[in-house]
Parts: sequence; structure tokens; C-alpha cells
Amino acid sequence: MFFNQLGYYSLIFGLIFSIILFPIAYRDFKIVNNSISSNILTILSLQLLSVFLSFISLIISFVNSDFSNETVYNNSHTTKPLFYKISGTWGNHEGSLLLCLLVLILFIFLFLLTSKKEPKKYRITTLLFQQIIILGFLLFLLITSSPFDYIFPIPKEGLGLNPILQDPILAIHPPILYLGYIGSSIIFSSSLAAITQNYVDSNWAKNLKNWVIISWILLTIGIMLGSIWAYYELGWGGFWFWDPVENISLMPWLCLTALIHSIIVLEKRSLLASWTLILSIASFTLSMCGTFLVRSGILNSVHTFANDPKRGIFILIFLFVLILGSLFIFFVLYKPKIEEQKNFLFSKETSILLNNWFMMYFLSVVLIGTVYPIFLEVIANEKISVGPPFYNKLLIPFLIPFLIFMTIGPSTKWIKDNFKLINLRLILLFIISIFLSYLILSKTGSRGLFTTVLIGSSLYLLFITVKDFFIKNQINLSQKISHFGFSLLILSIIINGIFSSEVITNIKVGEKYNFKHGSIYFEKINSFKEKNYMSVVGTFKIKDRNNKEIYLKPELRIFNQPIMITSEADIKTSFYSDKFLVMNVVKGNEFYNIRYQIKPFMIWIWLSTILLVIGGLVNFLNKERK
Repeated sequence: MFFNQLGYYSLIFGLIFSIILFPIAYRDFKIVNNSISSNILTILSLQLLSVFLSFISLIISFVNSDFSNETVYNNSHTTKPLFYKISGTWGNHEGSLLLCLLVLILFIFLFLLTSKKEPKKYRITTLLFQQIIILGFLLFLLITSSPFDYIFPIPKEGLGLNPILQDPILAIHPPILYLGYIGSSIIFSSSLAAITQNYVDSNWAKNLKNWVIISWILLTIGIMLGSIWAYYELGWGGFWFWDPVENISLMPWLCLTALIHSIIVLEKRSLLASWTLILSIASFTLSMCGTFLVRSGILNSVHTFANDPKRGIFILIFLFVLILGSLFIFFVLYKPKIEEQKNFLFSKETSILLNNWFMMYFLSVVLIGTVYPIFLEVIANEKISVGPPFYNKLLIPFLIPFLIFMTIGPSTKWIKDNFKLINLRLILLFIISIFLSYLILSKTGSRGLFTTVLIGSSLYLLFITVKDFFIKNQINLSQKISHFGFSLLILSIIINGIFSSEVITNIKVGEKYNFKHGSIYFEKINSFKEKNYMSVVGTFKIKDRNNKEIYLKPELRIFNQPIMITSEADIKTSFYSDKFLVMNVVKGNEFYNIRYQIKPFMIWIWLSTILLVIGGLVNFLNKERK
């Protein structure tokens, strides 16, 4: 109970410090010098300490199973392992928002410490915009989503955390994802500050690029971890299912990817300033829309932490103010500087702009597919689901020109380049790519022209990015690694989608099921008692058409608090493919439903994502960016 009160009043003090900062920052804004008052840093430090103390108090309440706290009662129980008691702190609506608030304050504190060479008025204005966001989070927590609501009489036991959230990867996935989301808040606040202070230039872009890259890295890692978790935990047998919450994380990632490229152009050529500002505003806006929509109950998803539409009114008001305010500042206050440099048709900046348009198209498709069902339900009271067919039809046809343009852009020069109509080596490489694509597809019996060109284009991009490692040109190492990782990712996704196979059947112990590529024999069932669940493990012998045997042991976990049955897949990973098996109980009889999948190139999807992260880190750590 003590830590419950301590956490609540610490939030109150955080709110007080936020209010105090505005007049003090405004007064310091008027003083003509280039150093921020120590009073501002002191109050900001106290605010950070207060919110940190509040977060620690919530962790202690979870560890101690203090069920006088409603958040603890709803998301924990005494038999839950300590690790998941701690991770349960942010595995819920209230706790996750408190963590976001802590990161918001931490990031603006770090920004002020690392931007001492920047103009004072720009730094203070960034602080003020960031504090507006912080104030919104504080009010949201204290008014509608307090992590420290009191329950009386005190329950003896809690309701427990959703068992599918009790996973090592999912324990670290949300914090990393929040870091990526909240990292874009500095990009947002500094962009608005740069507009108001007329500081949108190459120097601003150079300093802001660090925050863009680190946010993109964290968001990439967060998405990858979430995808891996969904792959083995939810029983889908895939890495992406266009789930609304997956889409919510993908949209700011696409926006940040486009922003990285536009901010490079602004830094190098003083062009695309408007693009950079719009993308900076959109990245954080999309992050916040995702963060709040998931927690409002508006979006229905297996990933959703909370389902409480009552919070929707506050959320909509906050988002409305955030979006309308930022657009007002951009369209009314932004005064673009005269860009004297001409932008030629064939140049690096033109190729970047073109690829950014592709990125925005992909983002628009994902956005429409995610929000259209919401609007349709509100307007016509009809419920629909938008699945892979919608996205495949609208995204894949544009993927081919996007991949081809990606092969051209990195090798072009700044300002102006000569367009070479015929390059025999590149043409030969493209022909080889198409031929290899034809050979790959011939194994499946599918030789459609579109599919052949699609795989050929992805192979062509891969070959080009590999070639770049062996030539000395203007392409830096981080770009080479990132583009190679992206090309490998696209190729792996395409091959995975085409060559995957699946068997779904009902089977009981002792039975054998034959299918096109082999057979499945259900040998036995074993049961084990764990701390907070009962484990039921099936043993299956899988034979392929070459009579090679593997054993897979999928698991059912029967949790008692809350009562729920979850499926744990067993996966055999090799260099070329994954063998995936998951089982479920068939009610009313002794049969078990099994799903057996062969998923080619799954390991390469994860490895290529890691390469993307490495490329971003190389860029971030490179102190001599040219």
C-alpha cells in the first residue's frame, strides 16, 4: 500500500514539475545567451526522478503481489514467476503508458545534454513541445488510466497476466518498441521547434539524423522481436499476418525509413526540407496513434493490452490536438528557404525522392487496410476483416518497380548524373536473375510471368548490393549493409510465401497421416506439472519423401490463473527451411488438431533484419559521416 501511494504522489509531482517548466523555460527563452538555465535542467531532473520513482513503485507492487493495487490485481497473481511479475509491469495498459512517460522525459533530458552546440531558443522550444506531450501523458494517466488505483477489500489473489504474454521475448519486446516510438517524439518536437525558430537547414538535419537512426533501429528490433514471438507463440506459423497491431508498428517504420533518406538529402544538398518536416511529424503522429488506438479498445487484436473504449474520448481529443497543432505550425508558420540548387532528373536525390513516394504508397495501403474496418463499423455498423489478399493485390505489383529503382539509386551521383541507356553488365545480370527465377519456380510447377519477374527483381537487387561491396564508390558501408539486408529480406519473404506448404488434420495417438511430401506419426503424449501451468507434450515422428526422420514435440499449456490453454509450437530450424508443428485439443473426442508447415528461408528473414540493424548502427557510430 505504501508503494501504491508513493507511486501516485510521484506522478502528481511529475505533473507539477511539468507545469512549472513552462514559465521558467519561457523566461529563460527571453535571456540573450546560448546556455540554458540550470533551473530548467534541475526541474527536468526532478521530474525524471519523480516518474522513475513512480515506475519503480509499480514494479515493487508487482513483485510483492500487492493486490490493493488494481493494476497488479488485474495483471498478476502469486504463482506467477518473478521474471513475469516484473515484465508484467509494462505488459498492461497502465504500466506501459507509465513506461512511455518515463522514456519521454528521459529522451528530452538526453537531448538537452547532447545538443549544447545548438541554438538556445531552438533547444528550449524543443523542450516546450516535448513537455506538451509529457503533460498529455501525465493527464491521461492521472485522469483515466492511473496505475495506482486502490481496491478495498483487498483480494487474496490476482486475476493473472494473459499466458501468451508470459514469454521471455515478449517481456523485452514492448520496452524496445516503446523506445522506438518515443524516440520519434524528439524528432517531432525538434521539427516543430526548427519551424518556429527558422532553423530548418543542413546543420539541423545533420544533428537530428542521430535521433532518426536510433529510433529506426529500436523500432526495427522491436518489430523483429514481436514477429518472432508471434511466429512460435500464436501458432500462426508465419512472420507477418497483417494484424492491426502489426500494421500499427509497420507504418511509423516505413515513415522513419523514408525520413532517413530525405534527411540525408537535406544534409547533403539542402533539398527536401518540406519532406523531412512532414515525415518527422508523421512518424511520431503514427506512433502515438498506434500507441493509443491499441489501448483504447478501438482495434481488436491478439496483441492488444487493453480493451476499454471509455478511454477513447480522451485519446481522440489528445490526438486531435496533437495532429491539428502540428499541421497548423507546418502550414502556417513554416517559411521555406529559397533552394537555389536545381534538382536534375537523373541524380541521387531524385532516386531517393522516387523511392520515398513508393514508401508513402505502401504506408497508405497499410493505413487504409487498418482503419477502414473501423470507419465502416462506425458508419454502417458492419464488421469486416482486411487480410493478406487485400495487401498482396495492392502492394506486390508496385514492389517490382520499387526494387528496380533501388538498384539504380545508390550508384547515381549527387546533383546530376548521366543516364546510360545501355549497360551490358547490368543487363546481363538482370537476365541471369530472371533465368534463376525461372529455374526456382520450375520446381513448383508455377512459371507465371509476374512471379518470375518478381523473384528476378529481388535477385537482381541482391546481386547489385553484393556487387557494391567489391567496388570503391560513393556508397558508404552502412548503406551497403542496410541495402544488402533489405534485399535479402525481400527475397526471403517472397520465396517463403511461394514455397511454403501446410498440412492440417485431426489425429490421435498411435495414428499415422500420409501427405504429399511425407508422413506424420503421432507416437505419444506426456504430461508435466510446472509452477503455474500443466504441460501436455506430444511426440511426432515426421518423415519426408526421402525417408529422412525428425521428431517434433509441440506443447499445450493449461494455465490455472487465468484459466487458459495455449499452444507452444516446436520448430526445427535449418539453413534452408523451418519445420513447424503446433497442436490443439479437439473438444469432445480423443483427437488432436495439428498444423504442420514447411517454411523456407525463415532464418534468413531474421538474419536480414539483423543486417538492417547493423547497417543502422554503423551509420550511428560513424563519427565521420560524409
